[in-house]
Amino acid sequence: MASQGTSIWSKHQIFEKHSYWLMLGILIVISIGGLVEIAPLFYLKSTIEKVEGMRPYTPLELAGRNIYVREGCYNCHSQQIRPLRDEVERYGHYSLAAESMYDHPFQWGSKRTGPDLARVGGKYSDLWQQEHLNNPRSVVPASIMPSYPWLAKTRLDTKHIAADMRDLKLLGVPYTDDMIEKAQEDLKAQSTTDGDTSGLDKRYPKAQARDFDGNPGELTEADALIAYLQLLGTLVDFKLYDNQANVR
Repeated sequence: MASQGTSIWSKHQIFEKHSYWLMLGILIVISIGGLVEIAPLFYLKSTIEKVEGMRPYTPLELAGRNIYVREGCYNCHSQQIRPLRDEVERYGHYSLAAESMYDHPFQWGSKRTGPDLARVGGKYSDLWQQEHLNNPRSVVPASIMPSYPWLAKTRLDTKHIAADMRDLKLLGVPYTDDMIEKAQEDLKAQSTTDGDTSGLDKRYPKAQARDFDGNPGELTEADALIAYLQLLGTLVDFKLYDNQANVR
């Protein structure tokens, strides 16, 4: 046994005594590990299960998501419900990979100062969301979330929304030329209660169209952010997955 140990040590000495061979060995190991991790990403479409109901964000929802990212909401709120009993009982059905397939970047997160938002859509009214953004303590007394009163006072900048959609199309989000061309039209239609939403509904099934911030006279950043929040977790019918699980 001693001779065997000595033999192994003598072979390992080449790495211990020669930095060149040590660096070469490290590079080889990292390269193998990198290939194992990275290669499957080139076949991402085949690894993500297609889920009925998923669609790209409407222009208004996309603008709201941009504000969500800009304000750093992901620092305190994740959008990833793990398949653990306590998570599912508190937040709802565990997150599916397909739910984030159009997110660049995704908002999964690993830290929760506030609750997970993957299923927040429809959980609260628009008025609750308005009050929560304006003064979180008014609806959740123990909240440590900062207030965002300026969102309801800041007019939404819509100049670049078509360009944002065009960029996302390059990344694989299935925006059509018609969607990009009608971006301004769809944005206005979704943020009012009396607009023609027939084209919006055709391009973006289940799009919620209304005045989100309680101020019908102006399209604000609060309109966009609330529209985005009210969408989260509403596109997929999870009853189908629950029924399939019960059958099995």
